[in-house]
Amino acid sequence: MDDTYKTVVTPAEGYINEKKSKFISYIYPVKSADEALGLVEELRVKYHDARHVCWAYMLGWEREEFRANDDGEPSGTAGRPILGQINSAELTDVLIAVVRYFGGTLLGTGGLIRAYKEAAADAIANAEVVEKTVDDFIDIHFEYPLLNEVMRVLKQFDEVKWTQDFTESCRMRLQVRRSLSDRLQGMLSAIHGIDLAGV
Repeated sequence: MDDTYKTVVTPAEGYINEKKSKFISYIYPVKSADEALGLVEELRVKYHDARHVCWAYMLGWEREEFRANDDGEPSGTAGRPILGQINSAELTDVLIAVVRYFGGTLLGTGGLIRAYKEAAADAIANAEVVEKTVDDFIDIHFEYPLLNEVMRVLKQFDEVKWTQDFTESCRMRLQVRRSLSDRLQGMLSAIHGIDLAGV
């Protein structure tokens, strides 16, 4: 089961110059369409004198939510090449926006596609790409006498993280990568007297 995905940790910038047109590119980590569109608006304000702010985003570890926008460039010459670079790098939870200052020479369709593609690629090249895991959360509730048994199970899984509340009885929220989730839940549910809920 594939339970990993690639994204970027912090924003990064790129830049190319094509026949005196300037293409300033930005890549951002984002969690939602609203966040992505908010960042595009910030760039529009910052570069209010630029001709175009074209962009594309990809969201979700399954990479099924995406959008691309040409912002007035000929259809398919800006947003799609940017999205193509996100796909080439297999990234998700990212926005790439490219600000264009027109340099006086028309680039033609092929020239635009190449320029937006190269600007997006430059931002990706300057970003720190990381691989993350898709995690499940499991809530468990049990009485103190079972604590040693529960901890014995958890120690068999290197990648489990948890928070705990042991004030009256024992409550724990476990975070485990999806490919290990079923095995962990199976081992915990075999302990008599434990309440288990996936979140």
